[in-house]
Amino acid sequence: MLSENKLIQIRRHLHQIPELALQEQQTSDYLKQIIQAMPQTNLQFRTIPELPTGLLVRVQGSAPQRTIGFRADMDGLPVTEQTQLAFSSQHAGIMHACGHDIHMTVALGILDYFAANQPRDNLLFFFQPAEESECGAKIAYESQLFTGDFCPDEFYALHDTPDLDAGVIGCRLGTLFAGSIEIDADFYGQGGHAAYPQRANDMVVAAAEFINQVQTVVARNVDPIEGGVITFGKFEAGTIRNVIAGQAHLEGTIRGLTQKMLEHIKQRLQALGQGIAQSFEARVELQFDQGGYWPVENNLELTQQFITYMQKESTIKYQTTRPAMTGEDFGFLLAQFPGTMFWLGVGPTGSLHSATFNPDEAAISAGVQAVTKFLSYRMGE
Repeated sequence: MLSENKLIQIRRHLHQIPELALQEQQTSDYLKQIIQAMPQTNLQFRTIPELPTGLLVRVQGSAPQRTIGFRADMDGLPVTEQTQLAFSSQHAGIMHACGHDIHMTVALGILDYFAANQPRDNLLFFFQPAEESECGAKIAYESQLFTGDFCPDEFYALHDTPDLDAGVIGCRLGTLFAGSIEIDADFYGQGGHAAYPQRANDMVVAAAEFINQVQTVVARNVDPIEGGVITFGKFEAGTIRNVIAGQAHLEGTIRGLTQKMLEHIKQRLQALGQGIAQSFEARVELQFDQGGYWPVENNLELTQQFITYMQKESTIKYQTTRPAMTGEDFGFLLAQFPGTMFWLGVGPTGSLHSATFNPDEAAISAGVQAVTKFLSYRMGE
């Protein structure tokens, strides 16, 4: 069995070898090393040609009535670590700044427990590449990875958060994470001399007006109870101060708590783009990338069962949380399989995605214990 000290050692090793999406080979090799040291009697593996760094491990149940899936993401972020820890990242410019090293370690602890203590139901552990970008969950599903004995009847996953004390489990009914659609907007007019604006068609003004009007979508077209976010973080136009720009380019993101809300916001932006094109006698092209995050919408029945258990179990600290506008590609899997995503508190030790993020390692053992207890309860043990 993996002791608490051993789990911490595993986490620190993973923390030192972060890799970007679809490049997690060293991480994958290390996970295999740890898993192959576990009791192998009831373990099966499936390779993933479309995601060669991913791992799918099945634990055979003793009297299975269902297959329960648990997912842990693997990739790091292009962030230069500034924690000054003795086990800081050894890969320049890459860091586990979102805590995926914690996620993997907790999953290993759970897998190790059930490898040594055969569960009643089948368990499926998915160590998933490319959560931060490339939508590894979507690639996995569309490659028909989850078929036959490797198809879960329900799926669970956790995400660490500095907003809860170390070891606290957080969850809620409904949406936990928002979904997102990425948007690129291009404006085409006529450039010209800054002294003769009447002879040009200024796309800085057109793009700026579009941004201003976009603010009304959330303010006046979105139900304030549901909420939504539209942010344009990149604006490119022009070459020099005394030349009117004939082109402008915007890049932004849309966030919503349901897929229906995302589609509604998208339609409103399309209408605004058409209006700007007519008003400024310009050409406006909007491109939407829907290959990103879907809302993480927890299954009502399974999540209520999860919450009820966590509230009643005296050894677990539980807290109901609010929805977050951050994204998570586990939402794509929850659109295909019923399941639940929940938070694991890691203490107020820096923000997610920051160069100083330093989660409290006490959360690891607490997370393993909480999930193994819940899964045993779910299986009627």
